[in-house]
Amino acid sequence: MIPSAAHKWEFAARFRRNAFGWRSQPALTRVKEAVAEIKKAARKDPLLAAEGAVLFLEKVSPALAHVDSSSGAIGSAVNKAIEILASIIAGAPADKSVREGWLERLWRAVEDDDIPYIELLPEYWGELCAAPDLASKWADSFIEGVRMTWNPSSGHRGYFKGTTACLSSLIKAGRNEEVLALLALSPYKYWHYRKWGVKALSAMGRKAEAIRYAEENPGINDPPGAIAEACEEILLSSGLRDEAYARYAIAANRRTSYLATFRAIEKKYPGKTVIHILNDLVESTPGEEGKWFASAKSAGLYDEAIALANKTPCDPRTLTRAARDEAAKHPEFAVEAGVAALKWLCEGYGYEITSGDIRDAYRYAMEAAKNANSSHETLNRIRKLIASETSGDRIVAGVLSKELEPRQNE
Repeated sequence: MIPSAAHKWEFAARFRRNAFGWRSQPALTRVKEAVAEIKKAARKDPLLAAEGAVLFLEKVSPALAHVDSSSGAIGSAVNKAIEILASIIAGAPADKSVREGWLERLWRAVEDDDIPYIELLPEYWGELCAAPDLASKWADSFIEGVRMTWNPSSGHRGYFKGTTACLSSLIKAGRNEEVLALLALSPYKYWHYRKWGVKALSAMGRKAEAIRYAEENPGINDPPGAIAEACEEILLSSGLRDEAYARYAIAANRRTSYLATFRAIEKKYPGKTVIHILNDLVESTPGEEGKWFASAKSAGLYDEAIALANKTPCDPRTLTRAARDEAAKHPEFAVEAGVAALKWLCEGYGYEITSGDIRDAYRYAMEAAKNANSSHETLNRIRKLIASETSGDRIVAGVLSKELEPRQNE
């Protein structure tokens, strides 16, 4: 008997078939709420949470059938949910019969997923099996289908939903040589499949070969970051941290912003000084030095941050916020940040800049100058800067005209 049979999940009623219209935001909210509900249950009852996770994965694709997924937001949210929920299911202390029941239900959901929304789930199949013998059983159920679709003479070549589930199950079962033999049949040399060969070689202790396999003949659409991350992990697991850093750290840890990239590498490589990491990142993006300003500031490298901000364009709003935030604690730095913001505004940089943005840059620069006892000097610097404004309409000069008028007591 499934332990959660009597439990009433709040998300269940919200994920009826075709429950959502075309707008993605309500669906995004409900997905996040469902995951939060399951995670909360997992803290007290992992078995109950796993049953909830299975139920959600059964319901999510039919419920989202009419949602506009063109932005990619809902797909990303479901993929994140799969990552979290697969871990909950894999770690649940379920007996074999319960787990087999979960797997049967989940595979039916995968087969019925025509949109598809849960196509990522088969990649976790080995983990979902939890035990090597169960993973081996599932691998056997998939393997002939993979061979058939990858056999050029079979007449059945095409897409088989069980391919990644098979590879994942073989890895969990420890059947690593079979993974390599199967991949040798594949007509597609995509990273989507090759990464399982990397896992197999690494699991067999053939780590140098695994790295060569990962880097061998990458396709035009293969993700270089994912390949670098896999190679980096192999070297880190071997204790070769310096080599991992030198060869893969930057490519493997690129995030959606420069600051996030810096923090990811800083966290992963605590043995490297922040100035070392910053210099390597700056060197990796010639002509974009200013974009590393926030990274240098976050590390307390104030002189380096200002040097970067003045070398190539930096977002004026980022510089203005730095001037505002540091006006009291580090006024000299804040002055330079505010003046740099005005410099780039004068040169026409910044997205949808308003008069308020210009006034803020001036105001915070002058507030910092007052704290640094450099008000007169800073005001003269700003006057000279704005006098040389290069943007066609001289917007900065117009907005700050009254503030920059000479005063009688000067």
